[in-house]
Amino acid sequence: MNRSKSALQSSGRWACGLALALCCSVGGAQHMHSAAAVAAPAANAAPTAAATQRVARKPRTPLGVGVAMAPDGALWLAGLDGQGRLFVQNAPAPQGTAPLRWSAPRVLDTAGDAVSADGENHPKLVFGPQGTVLIAYTQPLAKPNTGYVRLLRSVDGGQHFAAPVTVHADRQTITHRFESMGFDAEGVLHTVWIDKRDLEAAPKVGGKSSYRGAAIYRNISRDGGATFGPDTKVADHSCECCRIALGVGSDGAMRALWRHVFEPNVRDHAFAVLRGEAPADVVRATYDEWRVDGCPHHGPALAVAADGFHTVWFGIRQQGEDKVPGVRYARLAPDGKPRLQTVRMLPDARAEHADVAAQGERVAVVWRSTDGMTSTLKAWISLDGGQTFREQVLGQVDGDNDFPRLVQQDQRMVVVWRNAAEVRVHEIEF
Repeated sequence: MNRSKSALQSSGRWACGLALALCCSVGGAQHMHSAAAVAAPAANAAPTAAATQRVARKPRTPLGVGVAMAPDGALWLAGLDGQGRLFVQNAPAPQGTAPLRWSAPRVLDTAGDAVSADGENHPKLVFGPQGTVLIAYTQPLAKPNTGYVRLLRSVDGGQHFAAPVTVHADRQTITHRFESMGFDAEGVLHTVWIDKRDLEAAPKVGGKSSYRGAAIYRNISRDGGATFGPDTKVADHSCECCRIALGVGSDGAMRALWRHVFEPNVRDHAFAVLRGEAPADVVRATYDEWRVDGCPHHGPALAVAADGFHTVWFGIRQQGEDKVPGVRYARLAPDGKPRLQTVRMLPDARAEHADVAAQGERVAVVWRSTDGMTSTLKAWISLDGGQTFREQVLGQVDGDNDFPRLVQQDQRMVVVWRNAAEVRVHEIEF
């Protein structure tokens, strides 16, 4: 199949408006020498063909995880086990060529909350000042697509966590989901989420809401998550189910990047600088001009650069006579305005759910590539601030698998990739 025909077919598949969360596709497994593989806690193994004939397959364990590095360099992971319980485990930074060694998974008390851990809506793990460790998650409610953003807080480096609390003041049974959380350079905690209170309140025209999409809301905490300020709207008309990317700029202020619904129904990306409780100025960050009546469940990623930000995102844009879907990379100015000359496609037509990290002139982009049979983890590495890249294949896997998660501390960058059997950790080598 030639590329144009493939692109048009893929474009049609996305433009149909279905909410496609490609969080756990089927692929083919292979260990690479750079990977540190550990057993995934109580994940469900795929049944044999004979067993499938006798009993129905067990429900799939949601594989979405939150990852972060502690101040001492240890790698931490939060996710769900085979019984749907939220757990954490950690691994000290390896010394020399020693393998990564994980602690036993420790189940946390969520006071009976169900926890969302699939794809774009997975637990978040954040380290803050003075021994603060936070785990945020969405608690699904009884009505479809509704939830509360909940928070577990530790003040002793993660040894003990207090009972979960709800982060936002609004308590309606509506969407408060797809949260992201992070500390700025002053130690202020920012929580940002997708919220549908404005859609619920909007008048209906012809039986349909007059409000497009959802909204982006946020609040801040100046005491490490012990208390929160009021819910504040960042922007009307966000996409409904794409993750929100956060990044701290070189000036120490928090930024947010999300898929937005521009007039009349263009699903590109918006960017805002978040300072205290002041209203945020929203700018447009991408110009794919993708018109689609639905959410692709495919959010962006963001990493700081010396003169702005690196970003990756999925979209469909007109190129000549073709509508070309793909994951793209670009540079943004500090205020989020795009540097259009830097936009380029990742070198993989099947790339999806990319992540990006940067330290000085070192930039890493990772993504999952799926052909329907095999999921391959790939990386794009730059030593000159994103001007040029070289491609690497990091690993492959069969069966269900999560999106790759990049995490960094100083010069060290790793990508964490969980599948139904194990968690693989790949050190990014520049």
